[in-house]
Amino acid sequence: MDIGRIGIVFGSLTPPEELADGAALAERLGFGELWFSEDCFFTGGLSGLTGLLAATGTVPAGLGLASVMTRHPAILAMELAGLVRTYPGRVRAAVGLGNTHWLEQMGLVPERPLTAVTETFDVLRELLGGAVVDRRTSVHDLSGVRLEFAPRLPPELWIGAVNERALRAAGERADGVLLSVLAGPDYVAWARELVSAPGRQAPPLTAFVLASVSDDGRAARDAVRDAVGFFLKAEAHTALVGRSKHGPEIRRRVAALADGEPLAVEDDWIDEFAAAGDPDHVRDRLQRLLDAGAGSLGLWLFPADRLADQLRSMATDVLGRAR
Repeated sequence: MDIGRIGIVFGSLTPPEELADGAALAERLGFGELWFSEDCFFTGGLSGLTGLLAATGTVPAGLGLASVMTRHPAILAMELAGLVRTYPGRVRAAVGLGNTHWLEQMGLVPERPLTAVTETFDVLRELLGGAVVDRRTSVHDLSGVRLEFAPRLPPELWIGAVNERALRAAGERADGVLLSVLAGPDYVAWARELVSAPGRQAPPLTAFVLASVSDDGRAARDAVRDAVGFFLKAEAHTALVGRSKHGPEIRRRVAALADGEPLAVEDDWIDEFAAAGDPDHVRDRLQRLLDAGAGSLGLWLFPADRLADQLRSMATDVLGRAR
C-alpha cells in the first residue's frame, strides 16, 4: 500500500501545543498529506492548519472542514489567501455545513443548508481567483469585496458532503470531496458514483477514518469504541449509517437512548465504521476503502495520548515503511 495515499488528521484529539511535533513526525514517516479538522470548541481551524504548515516542509495540508456558517466567506478567503501565498502549492481547504449541534449552540443553522454551502463555495472560488464580489447570498452579504493579496495560484477548494444531494453538488463544482468518518467501503463506492458528474472528471475523494493499530486487536478496537459510538449517534440520521447493513439496528438503539446515554458499540460495527485491530486487519480495512474509490484516507489515530506510537506503528507495521 502506498503511504502517499494515507494522510493524518489532527484536530480535537491533539492539544494545540503538540501539533508541531505530531505533524513533523508524520512528514518524516512519509505520510502523504495532513488535514486539520475544526471541531468546536477545541482548536481553531486556521490556527491549526497554520501550525501544521509551519512545522513541515513539503507535505500538503488541508483544512477539513470549515463551516460556511461560522466564518464570513470574505474573511475565510482572506485567511486562506495569506496561507496560500506563504506556503505555495501546499494548501487546500474544504468547506461544508459542519456539525448541526455546534451550529445550534451558536444560533447559526441556515434555513437551506445545501444552498448555504454551494453559494458560499462559489463566493470563495471567486474571491480566491481575484474577482470583485458584489452580491447577497442566502446567508451572507458582500458589497464590492476584493482580496488585496489574492493568491497567484488559487488553492484547491473541496466540499465536505455526506448525503446524496450534497455529494452530487460537490461533484459538480469542487476540486475534491471530503467524506466523514464512518465512511465504509459500500458508502465510499456509492459516494464515488454520486460525485461523478456527467461531462466532468470526477473529483478525488478523501475519507476520514477512525483508526488504531495494536498486536492486541481487542485493545485497538476498544481505543476507538467511544469515538465510533459518538459519531454513530451524531450521524444516525444520515446516509453514513443508512447505507450500512447495520443501519436499522443502530437507528433503533439510538432512538431508544436516554439523553446523554452512550451508545454501546458492537465489534461488527467497529469493523465496518473504523480501521482498528491488528496490523493485518487494519491494512485490509484501509485497502478496501481505497479499492472502493477513495483516492486517499485521513487517519484519526487513537488512543490520542499515544499519537507518536500510533504514527510509527501505522507507518511500519501496517504500511510497510522501513524503521
